[in-house]
Amino acid sequence: MKELEDENRRLKKIYAEERLISEVRNQALRESGKAISASTDG
Repeated sequence: MKELEDENRRLKKIYAEERLISEVRNQALRESGKAISASTDG
C-alpha cells in the first residue's frame, strides 16, 4: 500500500508540473498573439 501511495504522490507531482508548464506556455502564446496583433493593427 505504501508503494502505491508513493507512486500516486509522484504522479500527482508530475501532473502538477506539466499543468504549470502548459499554463505558462499558453500564457506566452496569448501574449505573443497580442504583440503580433498590435504590431499589425496600425
